[in-house]
This record gives sequence, structure tokens and C-alpha cells, in this order.
Amino acid sequence: MTVLGFDFGEKRIGVAVGHTLTGTAGALKCLQARAKRPDWLAISQLIASWQPQALIVGIPVNLDGSEHPVAGRVARFCRQLHGRFGLPVHTIDETLSSVEANRHPEAVKQHGLDAVAAQLILESWLSERIQMR
Repeated sequence: MTVLGFDFGEKRIGVAVGHTLTGTAGALKCLQARAKRPDWLAISQLIASWQPQALIVGIPVNLDGSEHPVAGRVARFCRQLHGRFGLPVHTIDETLSSVEANRHPEAVKQHGLDAVAAQLILESWLSERIQMR
């Protein structure tokens, strides 16, 4: 099945696409938030284009395991995704995904840091899914 992954931010939301059959993911693009709100039209267009069966969202966690200040906004984003599109929304810890994304400068240059972070988030989710089989 096809899945879309999101790296939520108040300024930008990175988006990636992945496939459960191959266990691979690729960065798509960064969407600019408007007044700290997601660009729902752009997200809707991506969902219409890729027709995913599920959406994956990275949840930020502090290194000490405590809740990140943005976690509440991410949870709201997850609820809105589900409510607007009726698709299952899965979450996964995204700790240090942006740090790891910076280790891929060519991909960041091509797609943007947040899209590469979304790809890494999605790859982690796909990897966990494969391990659970």
C-alpha cells in the first residue's frame, strides 16, 4: 500500500511517500504553513494524487523522553488529517529526524530539510512494520 509521511512544523510541513511492499520512501516536498496552519489545499492535492491508504506523522519527543512542546499541535494535526480525509493516521517517534536529514545534503538541497525528515520518519515506520511481520 502507498502511505504519505509528514514532518509537522509550525512553519513548514515536510511530506514523503512510501510503499509497504518495497519498504522504501522518498521525499516529496515541503509545504509552507500559513499563520501556523497547515496548507490543507496542498495536502488534499497530494492525497488525491498519491491516493495513500494511510498517513504517518512524526511525533516529537525530547531526548529525556518527556513531551516536546509541539507535541500537542502535532496530535491536533493528526486528528485533523483523520477527520478531513478519513484515512488511518499512525504516529512514530521522530526524535532527531531533522538532525539525521542534515546528513543528506544533496537530498536536502533537492527536496528541502523537512521533506527529507519526513522520508526518514516514514522509513522508520516502514522498518518497524517489516520487523513486526
